[in-house]
Order: sequence, then C-alpha cells, then structure tokens
Amino acid sequence: MVSSLMNSKFRWGVLSTGRIAVVFAKAVGESRTGTVVVVASRDRRKAEEFAAGFDIPEFYGSYEELIEDPTVQGVYIATPHPQHFEWTMQAIRAGKHVLCEKPLTMTLKQAREVAAAAREWGVVVMEGYMYRCHPQTEKVLELIRDGAIGQVGLVQAAFSFDAPFSPGSRLWDRELGGGGILDVGGYTTSWARLVAGAAAGKPFLDPVAVHGSAVFHPQTGVDVHAIANLEFPNGMLAQVSCGVGLAQENVVRIYGSEGWLTVLSPYVVTRNLLPSRILLQRPGAPRPEQILITPDRSLYAYEADAFAEAVWAGEGEVGVMRLDDTLGNMATLERWLASARAKTTI
Repeated sequence: MVSSLMNSKFRWGVLSTGRIAVVFAKAVGESRTGTVVVVASRDRRKAEEFAAGFDIPEFYGSYEELIEDPTVQGVYIATPHPQHFEWTMQAIRAGKHVLCEKPLTMTLKQAREVAAAAREWGVVVMEGYMYRCHPQTEKVLELIRDGAIGQVGLVQAAFSFDAPFSPGSRLWDRELGGGGILDVGGYTTSWARLVAGAAAGKPFLDPVAVHGSAVFHPQTGVDVHAIANLEFPNGMLAQVSCGVGLAQENVVRIYGSEGWLTVLSPYVVTRNLLPSRILLQRPGAPRPEQILITPDRSLYAYEADAFAEAVWAGEGEVGVMRLDDTLGNMATLERWLASARAKTTI
C-alpha cells in the first residue's frame, strides 16, 4: 500500500455490460482499492439496469460519455474482441488508465500501437490475464525459482471447452476473434512463457520456435481446437493446446529434473474463497504433496487491486503483466495460427 492516495478509492468506469463486466464489477466491490463510479452501454436501458444492480451512481448510453467523464480514473474494457483496440486507444488519448480484457487487440500490430500510445500518454495499460495477479501463480513461480522440481524441461498447458456450434456467435466467427487460439490459447501460451522466464530468472521468455496445428471448422474457418509445440532459448519445451469445440483437462503441468508440479486450476483459479491446490510430485513418492493457497479476495479483486496499486505507485505498468509481455504473447499466438493455417486447406 502506498501514499495517502490509498485513503481514497480508485474510480473505475466499466465499458460494456456483458457477462465479464458483471464478474468484474462484483469483484471491484470486494476489492481493497476500488469502486465503480460509471457504467456505459450502447443500450442506455442496459446501462441503467447494470448500475442499479451494483449501486453504481452514474450510467451512460454511449462509450464516449464514459471516457469523457472526469471522475473516471481507470476504464475496464469488456467489449467483444474486435472493439478492444478502438476503445483502448480512445481511453488512452483521454488520459485514462486501461484494464482491457484479453486479447488486448486482434493483432500484434494493433498491440504495438497501444503500447506506444500508453507510453506516450503516460498511462497504465494492462491486458486482463487475471490469473497473473493471484497468489497461486506467485507460489508456482517461487517453487520454480527455488528449485523445488530442479531444472524445468517441459510445460504442458491446456485450456479448452466444447461450445455448441453457432455460426453467428463470437466464438465461431473469425471476424469477431473466434476460435480457440485467440480466445483461450493466450492463457496457455502465457503460462508457458511465464514458466520459461521463471526457470531462466526472468519475468518471461519468448519462444524461438513455434510449431502449430489446428482443426479448422469447414463453414466458418475458425480453429476448433489447436495445439502448438514451443521451443525456448533456455532449452525448455512447451506443449500448449486450446479449443472452443473440444473439452480438455484444463490444467498446467510443469516437469523438472527432480519432480513435477500440477496446477489444477491455473486460469480461473477458484470462483470463491476456497483454497486452490498445487500438487508437487517427487519421483518415487507414493503420492504428491498438496500445497494449498488460501485467498483473501476473489480472483478479479486481486486484479483490480494490482492495477490500482501500480497506478498509485507511479510504476507505469502492472508488474505481473507488462506490455512487453503482452506483445510477446500476441506474437506467439500469431505464429501459432500462421503455422497451423500453413498446414491446412480450409
């Protein structure tokens, strides 16, 4: 906690009123640092209903009004993927700090523009990989840095679900950012890059080689499920998989020379305040050691607090999810998708 500013609340504006906006607004109410002062929707009635549900004092029927509101310090962008770039840039140019849901943008080129604008305007911009802010993630990194499993050689990470096919829905439309790689592949890639960095004593590492494959939907062309092999400069390998049309076991496994870790809930962690579990397996041991992480806030409350505290501290970025990290992740996703498409005739 820093400075006398901690005596006041960080003032959020929530831009859009979909499911994830509901999750975030609820979490801000549980956070130590924040309060939602404004919500906006292109449908004024929806904004009014959202505001009433969370006791938010102001609501607007346009996104522009929220961005122009002088009471708003930080804008949480919860729109569909293709709108992230436009509204992030508008918020930056209004001098607002921005927490944008993943992916930050639809392309690496756009993400680079956002990063440059954030630095030019002196505002904090974070891509919303909320798991990065949870104490479970820090514990995993601590175990790796301390050599609990020896030298890390391989990461396996999956994030995949089976959604019913609907050609007009976001998940199944290429123009809306559909498909597994852009929707949830960023989580698995992010975990692999994070672990590779911890093993090398760095915040993250980018792969030197990306070999991707995918099954593409014959009607819409989105990647239904996909896999990639990543090779890192420290010799670590990763197998990452994702999908919107195939259920998988959504875990992260980290294999080292002296054992392995299983992160049972690596992304959403827990939706309540029950402990999460990391399993540490030693070679020859009859059963794994259970490491319990008991949170004192919800997952998105940790994210809101990490963001506000970075702003108050004048750090320029949120340390657990910096813009260079986002750019590296976007670059890897583009390489994954390009590699997969190069092998496939749709």
